[in-house]
This record gives sequence, structure tokens and C-alpha cells, in this order.
Amino acid sequence: MRGVRGAIVGLFALLLCSCATESYVREQVQPLADRISKLESRVAALETKLGDLDKKVDAGLQDLKKAVDEAKAQADQAMKSGQDASAKAEAAAAKAEAAADRAEKAAKKAAKAFELEQKK
Repeated sequence: MRGVRGAIVGLFALLLCSCATESYVREQVQPLADRISKLESRVAALETKLGDLDKKVDAGLQDLKKAVDEAKAQADQAMKSGQDASAKAEAAAAKAEAAADRAEKAAKKAAKAFELEQKK
């Protein structure tokens, strides 16, 4: 029993000697706490900047979408105008061709009339 009691007393004494004091723990933890606080501040600042950047990107995308929609509307209008102009040009070409045919017939008629006049 004496050996067991001696072992327990020795173990207890060893534990008492190796216990850290509250001030020692505070001294060891304080630098880490300071670093963590600084890192938290930096993370908060970065999150704020990221949020601002996200807002700017969203605003830029909205502006870009608006510009694309406007350009598309202008392109659609230009295409419609081009189609209208093409239709008018085709109609004018058909009229010009019909007029050329009439003029050719009139010229042939006039040539025949001239030949008949010459023969008389």
C-alpha cells in the first residue's frame, strides 16, 4: 500500500508542478488573439470590397444588357429599312423594265412608220 500511496503522491506532485498559471496562458494566447482579430478585420474589409465589386459588376452587366438590347433594336430597324428599300428597288426595276419594253415597242413601231413613209 505504501508503494501505491507514494506513487499517487508523486504523481500528484508532478501534476502540481506542471500546471500552467492563468497569467502564463494569457501571455501565450494574447498574441494569437491579436493576430486573429487583425485577420478578422482584414477579412471583413475584403468582404466589403468584394460586395462593392459585385455591385459594380451587376451594374455593368445591366448597362451591357441595355446596350445590347438597343443595338439589337437598331439592327432590326436597319434590317426592316433595308428590306423596304429592297422591295422598292425591285418595284422600280420592274417598272423600268416595263417602260423599256414599251419604249422598245414604240421604237420598232416608229421605225416601221418611218420605213413606210420613206417608201411612199
